[in-house]
Order: sequence, then C-alpha cells, then structure tokens
Amino acid sequence: MILMVVAMLSMTMTSYAENENAENTLNVEAYDMSVNIRKLAVTLDMTFDQMESVEEIHRIFCAEMVLAAHANKDEREALVDKAVKKDLRYMRYILDQKQYKKYLLLLNTTLQNRGLK
Repeated sequence: MILMVVAMLSMTMTSYAENENAENTLNVEAYDMSVNIRKLAVTLDMTFDQMESVEEIHRIFCAEMVLAAHANKDEREALVDKAVKKDLRYMRYILDQKQYKKYLLLLNTTLQNRGLK
C-alpha cells in the first residue's frame, strides 16, 4: 500500500516537472523574434544601407528578447517592454514614416500572436 502511494506521488511529480519544462520551452520559443531580414527588407522596401542597419538592430532586439525569456516571471514583462521600446526607437531613426508604420504593424501583430502583449 505504501509503495503504491509512493509510486503515485512519484508519477505526479514527474508529470508536473515535464509539464513545467514543456511550458518553459514553449515560453522561450515565443520570445524567439528571428526573422528573415531579406524578406523584411522586401516587405518594407528598404535600401541596402537600411537593411544593414535593421539587421544589426534586430540582432540586438533578438538577444534582449532571449534574455527576457529566461528572466524571472516578475521581470519578464518589463524586459520585453524595454526591448520593444528600444527597438522601435532605433527603427524610427532608420526607417521612413511609411516603412515604420508597416514595421510597427508587423511587430505588434507578432507580439500579440505570441501572447507577449
């Protein structure tokens, strides 16, 4: 009888740990903001110089989002907000008004679809 209880508790704890690991994996995947820069450049009709700058800005943004994904739950939202605001500030400097509006739409849609906003 005691062995049965221990076995049930062990299975419950294992199942809980697996669910938590799966949730963390899904969580980290949601924060992966990698995109094909060439496709983004075509979508936004960027020049070559803009594309190089946007690629560097986006690399930094992706790194900050990965840091947010691995942060404590309490800090995560603030880190995402900080990363997004920084990304938008830099993009506004590089892109013209029409490109920036389209980029803003793409970013907001992506964040909403991933449950980050």
